[in-house]
Amino acid sequence: MTPDLVATLRPLLAAEASAEAHASGAEPGDLEQAVWLRLLERLATEGPPRDPYGWLRAAVRAEARRARRTHRAERPYAIEPADAAEREPEQLVLAAARHRALRTAVRRLPGRCPRLIEALLSPDDLTYREIAGELGISQGSLGPERSRCLGCLRRLLTPEVAVR
Repeated sequence: MTPDLVATLRPLLAAEASAEAHASGAEPGDLEQAVWLRLLERLATEGPPRDPYGWLRAAVRAEARRARRTHRAERPYAIEPADAAEREPEQLVLAAARHRALRTAVRRLPGRCPRLIEALLSPDDLTYREIAGELGISQGSLGPERSRCLGCLRRLLTPEVAVR
């Protein structure tokens, strides 16, 4: 491909690709790139076209039709592929292992901490009032107690996290 052929065809290709892109659902740059590739392939097999302008217009329209067919055939995902609702078995096993490690560490906590953290982790989503009533402590002391227990839990989990 000669530099003068590229320089001659570039403005026409840009205009044709811009005109066809909207209807095909493709980006103008994508159409231009596909046509340049098609021209390179043609030059390698058949040589330069006799009518470069006519060939270019036909090639842009052909690429736009191909892009339109592809665009019609593509369907968006109903949900994101990385959605947490549809986890792979590997992620489920890893999450279960993390939960087991957490529950084991919670059981090793001192004093009332295991019962307090278990209440906080409860799937029943207990309120502070319900947790205080269950543990037999005042609701006002629940916050400081929780902070102390979480600090202990953090210290217990730090070596396990660092090892991994």
